[in-house]
Amino acid sequence: MLGPRGVGKTVLLNKVFHAAETSQYFTILSEAPESGNFLQRVLPDLKRIHLQLSTVDSVKDKLTNAWVATRNLAAAFKLSYEGFEFGVTQPGLAQSGDFETDFAEVMRLTLLAAQSAGRQIAFFVDEVQYLSKEELTALVVCCHDANQRGLPFVLFGAGLPQIAKLAGDAKSYSERLFEFPEIGALGNTEGRRALAKPAESEGVEFTEDAIALILRQSETYPYFIQEWGHHVWNAAKQSPIDAQTVRDCYDTIIAHLDQSFFRVRFDRCKPVQQKYLRAMAELGPGPHQTGDIARVLQCAPSQVATTRQQLINLGMIWSLRHGETAFTVPLFDEFMKRQMPDVVPHTPKARKKS
Repeated sequence: MLGPRGVGKTVLLNKVFHAAETSQYFTILSEAPESGNFLQRVLPDLKRIHLQLSTVDSVKDKLTNAWVATRNLAAAFKLSYEGFEFGVTQPGLAQSGDFETDFAEVMRLTLLAAQSAGRQIAFFVDEVQYLSKEELTALVVCCHDANQRGLPFVLFGAGLPQIAKLAGDAKSYSERLFEFPEIGALGNTEGRRALAKPAESEGVEFTEDAIALILRQSETYPYFIQEWGHHVWNAAKQSPIDAQTVRDCYDTIIAHLDQSFFRVRFDRCKPVQQKYLRAMAELGPGPHQTGDIARVLQCAPSQVATTRQQLINLGMIWSLRHGETAFTVPLFDEFMKRQMPDVVPHTPKARKKS
């Protein structure tokens, strides 16, 4: 599931996760870390699956191979993993030293054991864009291998819009292997329902003007509809809640978002990255051509190419097509103008003479 921040990707991912658990799937759930080891986060779920499979006598041989491979993989990458001993060792499993190959082998052997037990595995990854290329490639290979062998495996992921391109860069066959549904702002009908229906269940109504104003100010992004609804609800003195109440709350809502939603992301950026974001904001919501952004900064695109890539890696901006750049956070252009009223031209550092 692809989309900017605040559109409900994680909520949807968790909904599917709970459906899988209810349907008796073995599940692996992880949020890809921005800095850290994805494999270390996955190992506890693999261990849990192995332990659950260990109660099935008919899969003992296959499970032994899966555990040995997992232990070897963990050891190769200097990770902590305590499994269980069957009194059997089989050298060579997942010991190539190549993460893509070894992780795929661990998953294949685990899936073979699950298949023998009549069970299926569902793998869930949030913030996919933070996976390293090696980690993403390994997951893609796992899916392809399971598909080719008819193994009981399904992968659900969520992340920023660039993950379709990242998956394609990892393996060219990703386009055939995955579906990439886009999750975005709600339509007016859905936005109205999201706002009005919970209020109606509590015996409270919004006027049509109030609903229209909230949808316009929030641009119908689900998270922002929640925030507008929360503040307006607390401020309203009677039902129906009118447009004037919404107008009265606007400054409070924006101040809250600036502090709790926007600024957290802004503070993660270095000054040169903040200048780049401010130049983007000068042009509006986007997407924008990289050349136009550079012109605002009064420099050549090549002089800020590294900064742009760093912001992509941070998940602050994204680029679906070559030469285009857009914010990953809705309404961030307006925040940048409030935070940094003036555009600051980019001054490249002078190279030291050798």
